[in-house]
Amino acid sequence: MKLSTKGRYGLRAIIDLARYSEKEPVSLSSIAERQYLSEGYLEQLVAMLKKAGLVAGIRGAQGGYVLAKDPSDISVGDILRALEGNLEPVRCAAFYSEEGCQAADGCVTKYVWQKINDSINDTVNHIMLDELVRESRKVNPAGECKGPQCSRT
Repeated sequence: MKLSTKGRYGLRAIIDLARYSEKEPVSLSSIAERQYLSEGYLEQLVAMLKKAGLVAGIRGAQGGYVLAKDPSDISVGDILRALEGNLEPVRCAAFYSEEGCQAADGCVTKYVWQKINDSINDTVNHIMLDELVRESRKVNPAGECKGPQCSRT
């Protein structure tokens, strides 16, 4: 399975949002700066996360974005499915098609595909956003912008 930039960048963005929106709403421009993302692309990702009920927008002068749920209630699976759709690398007709698969009776590869699919979903469903925020604080305690695109030194 290969995740697109939607999944990879969206996960980075929501970790940033979770980390910095604890006290006040966060602007997309601040997330974009810290995560080296295009603000336009970030708007698209946040719209998908809003539609999934993971992020909420707050209007007004002090507005921005916050999480719609507690970070301990949001799994990486919730985030990736909101951005990528189904995470299964193989969608075997033996399990999903009403007609089934012509080779299903003698096919043993369906069990391989099912185990891979189950493993991926089990993994992403058990990693919670609050865990990633804690890891983010360990890796970058100051929360400073690092990298070639930052104007700060």
